[in-house]
Amino acid sequence: MLCGALVRGSVHKTAIYRSLSDLLLSPVTALGHDVRCLSAGRGVVCKLPQAAHREDLLSLTRTRAKSHSKLTVRSLHSEHDAMFYSMYAYLSNLPRLHVLGMAVVAYVVYYLIQVVKRPIIACSDGPFKQYLIRQVPTLENKYWPTFWCVESRAQTVLASLLRSKSLPRVNYRREILPLKDGGEVALDWMEEGCDERAPCILILPGLTGESQAEYIKCLVFAAQQAGMRVVVFNNRGLGGIELKTPRLYCAANCEDLCEVIQHVRRTLPAHCKLGATGISMGGLILGNYLARKSEEARNILSAAKIISVPWDVHKGSASIEKPVINSLLGRHLAGSLCRTLRNHLDIYREIYQDSDIDIQRILRCKTIKEFDELFTAKQFGYAHVNDYYSDATLHNKLDHISVPLLCLSAADDPFQPLDAIPIKAANQCTHVAIVITARGGHIGFLEGWWPSTKDQYMGRLFTEYFTKALFDEDGEFQHTANKMHERFLAKQTVALAASSSSSSSPALLLTKKLDAGTLDHKVKLM
Repeated sequence: MLCGALVRGSVHKTAIYRSLSDLLLSPVTALGHDVRCLSAGRGVVCKLPQAAHREDLLSLTRTRAKSHSKLTVRSLHSEHDAMFYSMYAYLSNLPRLHVLGMAVVAYVVYYLIQVVKRPIIACSDGPFKQYLIRQVPTLENKYWPTFWCVESRAQTVLASLLRSKSLPRVNYRREILPLKDGGEVALDWMEEGCDERAPCILILPGLTGESQAEYIKCLVFAAQQAGMRVVVFNNRGLGGIELKTPRLYCAANCEDLCEVIQHVRRTLPAHCKLGATGISMGGLILGNYLARKSEEARNILSAAKIISVPWDVHKGSASIEKPVINSLLGRHLAGSLCRTLRNHLDIYREIYQDSDIDIQRILRCKTIKEFDELFTAKQFGYAHVNDYYSDATLHNKLDHISVPLLCLSAADDPFQPLDAIPIKAANQCTHVAIVITARGGHIGFLEGWWPSTKDQYMGRLFTEYFTKALFDEDGEFQHTANKMHERFLAKQTVALAASSSSSSSPALLLTKKLDAGTLDHKVKLM
């Protein structure tokens, strides 16, 4: 038995050494060298190669090791390829309903995390912000855009289509208002179902909009349901009115609006409060009026609101010209401007026949900026279109506004990038609050599984704000407005003192101080 165990042990060792010899010395065998392993009872004796061939043995061993490592890397890559192939084969063989279900679940997760969000309120901590949070419940709730229509351009286009198909034509009472320079505009009144004490809201449409525009009708019906009367201000040449003078309108000029607001105030009963709303370019005109005619606006208007306004016209113009969908929207608006000009072509042919304004070239404009450069800027006396855009921009004028102003903007507005919204400036203003939703497009703000034309986010926020501000049954809004104006005057006093200090010489500052009463008097005259 002992002999048998030894024999088995030696055979086992022989097999081990033989395999080791095959691994290390097989290249040498291939060169013709005889390497033999002999088995004996006490171990294994190997006949080693001659010294002349040892270097060849070592180099061939290294080569075999390198090739072995390459094979290992290739095997790892092949394993990864096999894993991806297996995954692809698994997904390819899934039932279509399973794939559809996984896609729906992924979209629902994306919608709940990235789309549904509570709006941001950019406003200084003070009476106005506290009042809005307390009295306008929509601002505290999340905005739920239409589940299957969250993209900004889709919201913009679909909102216009749905409203135009579903909202009926409004039966206004038209009034033609003559202006001081001989021109005239149309004012469309909607007063059905309103009592004598009902407040009134003046609405300014967008670039080429008029009283029957779908977004205007959305606000008109919302105001009517709340018991408020509405008057829509149609710009010169719009609303079916012929031009009496060659002048049209622009975003930086608020002379026509001054005359309209004064006329509406004289027309309404003395106890009726008046508010104003501007949409898109109408918001630019209204915002410039509130900033430039601050004291006059405060004496006439109780509250104001602007929707989807292009705060920085330079950035808004650049955004609307981005390819491809944005530029298509811009071409559509430029075409509307050209059609407005074409409708009054007779009056322009005679006036601009011998001037540098080429009407035929203007009628071929493809972008809004091109139209403004060739026509609008020249008509209103600007040396360059950029001068016009700088004059129309609002983001640097918010400090001058003294009427409570609520603004609604979407972060994905294709006409206005998010970085152009003056959030920092609004956080330092006493009378301006900007509500920024994550989605909504340009004058879109659709919500729900199927957008309802009767109750939309834009109309609901419009109604909640003006109902509280203009009816003001408990007097809380007026009390808030008085507090806001006190802070406005204090801020203006500090700014005036700082400007006076910076403009005075050090010697005068040591010997002269402004009297506080005189300073307050100067502030009231501003």
